[in-house]
Amino acid sequence: MVKVREKKTANKTPTAPAKQKKGATPKTPRAIHGENKHETDNNDDKVYFMALGGLEHIGQNMYIYKYRGKYLVVDCGMGFLDEEIGAGDVQYCDTTWLEKRKKDVVGFIITHGHEDHIGALKYIWPKFRKPIYCTRFPAEIIRRTFMGIELDFNPNKDIVEFAHDGATLDIAPFTVETFHVTHSVPEAQMLIIQTAAGKILHTGDWTFNDDNPVEPTTDFARLSEIGSDPKLLACMCDSTNSSRQTKQVTETQVRDALTEIMKNAPGRVFVTGYSRSLARIKMFAEAARAAGRIAAIKERSNPNPVPYVGLPEFREMGIKLGYLNKDDVYTHSEIKDLPAEKQAIFLTGSQGEKFAMLTRLCHGQVKEMKLMPTDTVVFSAIIIPGREQDVSYLYNKLARMGVKTHTIFDTDNLHASGHAGRPELERFYDMVHPQVSVPMHGDYINEMLNGKMAMERGGAKYMMVVHNGEMIALRDGDAPYVAETIETNYVVMEGETERSANDQVYKNRKKIAANGAVFVTLPVDKRGFLKGVPEVSSAGIFETDETGFMKRQIQIEITKAIDGLTKAERKDRNNLTRMVQVATNRVVRAALGADKKPQYRVHFIQK
Repeated sequence: MVKVREKKTANKTPTAPAKQKKGATPKTPRAIHGENKHETDNNDDKVYFMALGGLEHIGQNMYIYKYRGKYLVVDCGMGFLDEEIGAGDVQYCDTTWLEKRKKDVVGFIITHGHEDHIGALKYIWPKFRKPIYCTRFPAEIIRRTFMGIELDFNPNKDIVEFAHDGATLDIAPFTVETFHVTHSVPEAQMLIIQTAAGKILHTGDWTFNDDNPVEPTTDFARLSEIGSDPKLLACMCDSTNSSRQTKQVTETQVRDALTEIMKNAPGRVFVTGYSRSLARIKMFAEAARAAGRIAAIKERSNPNPVPYVGLPEFREMGIKLGYLNKDDVYTHSEIKDLPAEKQAIFLTGSQGEKFAMLTRLCHGQVKEMKLMPTDTVVFSAIIIPGREQDVSYLYNKLARMGVKTHTIFDTDNLHASGHAGRPELERFYDMVHPQVSVPMHGDYINEMLNGKMAMERGGAKYMMVVHNGEMIALRDGDAPYVAETIETNYVVMEGETERSANDQVYKNRKKIAANGAVFVTLPVDKRGFLKGVPEVSSAGIFETDETGFMKRQIQIEITKAIDGLTKAERKDRNNLTRMVQVATNRVVRAALGADKKPQYRVHFIQK
């Protein structure tokens, strides 16, 4: 249920921060809260911005612009699964609030084809069935992803493709100009969202990679023109790498580093990275040629039974769209008979994903390919936050197998990030001068750093570091403020079942994972008298209790507790359950400490 946080304030315009002296640290309030209404006005001349996901964390990007009662959705991405929850296929934003307004949603616009910006479409789009605006690369991903799924989806009607080198879209009441920028996936777009209230620059993910091997570099002249427009009301800017102080590593530097490794490696060289990074695959192929090797990808061992877009599909798409040549990268089956020192193989698994090819190789699950001590594995990727443990496992597994590894921790220039660091952001804000800075796509610290740079270098008057669910009111010349606040959450899809993150199932999973559980089965008659010994089992409590001492103590305490009840107390099943839980808890806490708080489940068998 959506909750609107009401806040009564005086009816006055929020005061702008005082003008700063040159060199002074600007005042940077997290957010200015103004009049908080049950619903923002559909008829006013303001434009509103809110995120359902994508603020103060990486992933699950879904942003909403509201103007004259209509909603434009920017991106629709998956999140990174909560390890505490455990099972689940994908995680994405809870759109309950937006679904209540779906008749006023005018469409989805996609900035680029990464999973954290596009991966939730097949789960969320059927709830709205509104046009999807995107360039040809993400359009191809969507078509392949939706293929074979009964969504009543017509790609010729439901996808509206626009030119990847820039376009102007009329999505009434919004006018959106798109602007190509370099990233780690082809055809990334910045958006200039135009309304009578002012222009907003929504950056998406970006960096300034001046030597991208598959695409032209950013049009800096056009970016400067956009950024110097006095009507540039706000800039919603990628904050992922705001804390990085060093200049960006280039794809050319990555190619040169891979070349040196391949020249000196005695056997096969495996390079793992992101399957959508066609620029990296291109550089991998060039490095292989320079080292006298043949480049290939490791295809799947068996056809995937469900629609899936992975490395083989991205190779095909790269060739189809002209980003790769047919002879850049072969498949492993085409080169497998070559001497080991002639093979260079690109595969998935840089994040330690459970079913990725590198993980399966480490577990000996690929019949046609086995890792050898003469092999070399190169991790040409950073570690996505939350995947540290999985990647560390692979590092250690490979070391135990005698396989030489190269990682970003021991070898320079193995990865060129698709996100701007401080040098690129400073260059950006030397060109872009918004009235309001709204940092997005990053943790809180990096969002703050980004916002401060926007004020110091870009001359922004206001910085709004807001939470998911806080709707910012914006209008040219006015101080921004949080006009409305909704409760946001995410959902997890397990097979065909969609569950809220607040679902009791997940709450119980977390509790059991942290504290274990005890299960008690009571054989009782209709009067509540025991008709046998209680059956006691557990998860994570006394599996290793070989003597059975704790189990027997629980049985004794339960029997004593029930024997001490009156006839009336015994007949009340709720009361009986509480007594059993108290008795069991007494034994567990005595044995394991007062901090242990297991789940207790009581079942009855009537004799």
